[in-house]
Amino acid sequence: MGIDAVNSRIADIQSRIIALQTAPAAAAGTKATTQGTSATGGTAFASYLADAVSTQQSSTSSAKSYSLNAKGIPTDLAAYGNGKIPASALGQVGDTRHRLWAPAAESLTKLIADAQKDGVKIGITDSYRSYDEQVDLVRRKGLYSQGGLAAKPGTSEHGWGMAADLDLNAKALAWMRTHAAQYGFDENVPRETWHWAYKPNGV
Repeated sequence: MGIDAVNSRIADIQSRIIALQTAPAAAAGTKATTQGTSATGGTAFASYLADAVSTQQSSTSSAKSYSLNAKGIPTDLAAYGNGKIPASALGQVGDTRHRLWAPAAESLTKLIADAQKDGVKIGITDSYRSYDEQVDLVRRKGLYSQGGLAAKPGTSEHGWGMAADLDLNAKALAWMRTHAAQYGFDENVPRETWHWAYKPNGV
């Protein structure tokens, strides 16, 4: 449901509220009957209102928009800097301790749940990395450009909260290669079958 449809439902709800508030009082002789009817109508209206609010929240969540800079980084993240993303801009991946940029976390959570429905278990070993964590990783594993496994600090996709390292057996890797693109994830680092980056809008 789009925003226009949501606004239309809200307007409909408001008109119903006004109608209820301005309805003329019933005659004294039919007061009991009217009260019973109003109670039923009130229950139905409450149910209708709850449904509309739920739909609005769902639509608002799915309608979240963001712009990307020339490098494909969401502009709201670019303003903070790589490895300096505040907790408020990150979301938790399922019930794990791992966090990613909120839209990426939401998508990865769904991916993992859907894989599980197919009998495939996908774990996570790493997610968002602060700048200091990136520096430490280079010290321990070396720069990718020099045969190591770490990106130059300040350039890592992990530093934007837009990549996760996954725990994948052969079955899970095959599932990812078949389905991950549907969730916005891409296997984009040679030699690292565990590294999957979130590409908003397919960039």
